[in-house]
Amino acid sequence: MSRKYFGTDGIRGRVGDHPVTADFMLKLGWAAGKVFGQRQEGLKLILLGKDTRVSGYMFESALQAGIISAGVDVGLLGPMPTPAIAYLTTAFRAQAGIVVSASHNPYWDNGIKFFGHDGFKLPDEIELQIEEYLELPMDTSESRDLGRANRVADAAGRYIEFCKGTLPAGFALKGLKLVIDCANGATYHVAPSVFRELGAEVVEVASNPDGININEDCGSTRPSLLQQTVVDESADMGIAFDGDGDRVMFVDHLGEIVDGDELLFVIADYRQRKGGCSGVAGTLMTNFGLELALKERNIPFVRTKVGDRYVIEAMRDNRWKLGGESSGHIVCSDLTTTGDGVVAALQVLQAMKDSDDSLNHLKQAMQKFPQVMINVALQEQIDLQAPTIQQAVSQAEAKLSGKGRVLLRPSGTEPVIRVMVEGENSEQVDNLAKDVARAVEQAVV
Repeated sequence: MSRKYFGTDGIRGRVGDHPVTADFMLKLGWAAGKVFGQRQEGLKLILLGKDTRVSGYMFESALQAGIISAGVDVGLLGPMPTPAIAYLTTAFRAQAGIVVSASHNPYWDNGIKFFGHDGFKLPDEIELQIEEYLELPMDTSESRDLGRANRVADAAGRYIEFCKGTLPAGFALKGLKLVIDCANGATYHVAPSVFRELGAEVVEVASNPDGININEDCGSTRPSLLQQTVVDESADMGIAFDGDGDRVMFVDHLGEIVDGDELLFVIADYRQRKGGCSGVAGTLMTNFGLELALKERNIPFVRTKVGDRYVIEAMRDNRWKLGGESSGHIVCSDLTTTGDGVVAALQVLQAMKDSDDSLNHLKQAMQKFPQVMINVALQEQIDLQAPTIQQAVSQAEAKLSGKGRVLLRPSGTEPVIRVMVEGENSEQVDNLAKDVARAVEQAVV
């Protein structure tokens, strides 16, 4: 059965466009309350948190009303990172956690993510059950059976302590000067505290959310502000999160970006040297250089479809503890149940401190392959197996001579086909990507 509302990462869209409306969120809260209220896992409680975009207040209230009408209690967390809500859901033995966030999208978008009682994203069958209730008339529990809402005291402090607790006792960041870019998002009141309490000197940027400046020219998707600040402040490095805190990017002391693939390598290499890394799960977009670097270190590697749920599935299937995406969505399953930007950043810093080495030097042990991505806009569905497209792909692969990749995939969030080419020579990669993109464009016409 196909899903009507849920995508690969919950429900997301432009505020005011169905289903990202107040009336739908009211019904969604009721449907979720009905489904989880019938289950026997955890307390009859759903935690509800959000990022800092202005529409979060509206959707928080609508979801709260819907959940209460279904007879389930609500724990209000306020602005909190997505991974914090996953952690707190398990800590409070709640039946579920709901995040109101559109992650790295601009403020005019918003969305919903769910976590089950175990802190993991929901399995398909529960999402389908929620969708089934969305098709039913909404009712209201008897007054005596209505849920109640309570503000969770010190949610931020609990998460800060959890993050610090992922490091060995006595570990400190004394002597490091860090620039922390919070994307004017959900980490604004927790991330700087984590690093300060571990002893680092912290310079904050983009940590003053106003409801509409989330991800605006800042954060992990737009790191130029961080790069400039690191250089201007003569900092040891910079750390940028996205709007909901599940992604992280670094900038080294030279102002150079260190992306998710390189961070994943730094963590995996450190773990392999310290006792062994069982394996790493990446995606179709993971840089070929990471695959080669892991192979040289005898670390198993597997690619999945793009999306953290597929990475986590592969990790669980293989019983591995590490996986992630180029975007900086890194999962350390021995520490967390989902991608956590702060926890991943601490793992990188631990590797640096224990190795007594700079991030710039550690990342050089992995040689990134030049990678070019071109988005081809679509008006309608096209067949990527069309002879003209496949011929262009075959010709490009032949020119790469087994030392690169060609990948075509439809975007899960935009009406585009992503054309990616990777290889040793940047000029060749750029030309081949344009050739394949041209073939796709002609097929669209």
